[in-house]
Amino acid sequence: MPLPREPFITIAYADIANQLRGKGFPAADLEKRRAHGVGWTPTNIMINCFGRIPATPWGAIGDLELVPAEGGDVIIDHGDGTREHFILGDVRTLDGQPWSCCPRSFLRSALGTLEAETGLSLIAAFEHEFHYTGARERQADAYAIGSYRGAEAYFEMLLATLRANGLEPDTILPEYGPRQFEITVDPAPGLEAADRAVKLKEIARALAERFGARASFSPVVTPGIVGNGVHIHFSFRDRHGRPATYDADGPHGMAPAMASFAAGILKYAPDYVAVTAPSVISYERLKPNSWSAFWTNLGVMDREASLRICPVPEHGDVDVASRFNLEFRAADAAGNPYLQLGMLVHAGLAGIREKLAAPNVAQGSPAALSDAEREALGFQELPRTLVAALDRMESSAAVAGWMHPDLLKAYVMHKRGEASMVEGLDLATQCSRYAEVY
Repeated sequence: MPLPREPFITIAYADIANQLRGKGFPAADLEKRRAHGVGWTPTNIMINCFGRIPATPWGAIGDLELVPAEGGDVIIDHGDGTREHFILGDVRTLDGQPWSCCPRSFLRSALGTLEAETGLSLIAAFEHEFHYTGARERQADAYAIGSYRGAEAYFEMLLATLRANGLEPDTILPEYGPRQFEITVDPAPGLEAADRAVKLKEIARALAERFGARASFSPVVTPGIVGNGVHIHFSFRDRHGRPATYDADGPHGMAPAMASFAAGILKYAPDYVAVTAPSVISYERLKPNSWSAFWTNLGVMDREASLRICPVPEHGDVDVASRFNLEFRAADAAGNPYLQLGMLVHAGLAGIREKLAAPNVAQGSPAALSDAEREALGFQELPRTLVAALDRMESSAAVAGWMHPDLLKAYVMHKRGEASMVEGLDLATQCSRYAEVY
């Protein structure tokens, strides 16, 4: 006779380290948990990606609620009678208000401000690259269909589980690196898009473990080999739900609001890149000639630009306005998607408020230009290390205006502690440690 089992549900949130942490309860108690969730502690957000708390502003003081969000459910059915059920949640104070350091609330507030000031809502999608250790490694497998062979069951279950949880798969493909793949899901309104990014990674990892393998979204798995990025696609809709990103007569096809929004994203990128590329090894990706971002330039069909205008087919019956979008490329999955997208919204909105002109497009690599030419075009160099990025962020008046002081202090403290834990380790060891946790 089988032993008795009782299902449970976990309420969880993605923290500063972009780790999904939370508490479980008996599934039978779900309805009574919807209003107040489970108890939580402020210092929990200071647990870094290595499971340590080098420093915390709160110590052992404080209590919070972790409350399930509508539409936050994920069910992963492993097909053997077991399943995982978790619900994404918001962190609130005991009087029911958003906690000042809740990443999900940070994004919700940014999106609300954007819509209130401009009448525009943001549609987004997170494009993920990852390494799947259950795939074979063969020199000829870059972009090759042979990359799937022997691992078809994993990818089929991944697509099915994403769809079953409301994430409509768009593409899945073998990437350039060994055992590297890319997966995308359909775009969604901003907050839901970030939810989808969290759900996708957790589903991919959970299924990989059932196959005796690992899915790692770490920025760099192997030194010297192409890393894993996150490309954040976004566009606008007006109050009536109509596309509001494209203007055939606008600069590079951008409507006026999007042109200024893009300019703000690039102007302030050095100030907030510690959030979009937030690990020590993230800066092994952000280098010239690496198919990643290094300069704050706008690109058209340029995969080394920080911000790229995504091409739309120019033949057939194509509704350009509904497909036109931009892609931010100086990001990876060590970053919390709510904080990442929230920073882009704040920076873009600053560009709209400042009435910034459309960014210049580089003709070729900015590295080939002189310092004076880059300065004239507005191309800044991104910080070269996490510590340098944190220094820039901490001194930024703009970021101080976007983040609650408690969140800014906690974020910088958290990330400096993380950097200190891998200081002095060789690159291979750093990559190994990050690959294990991401």
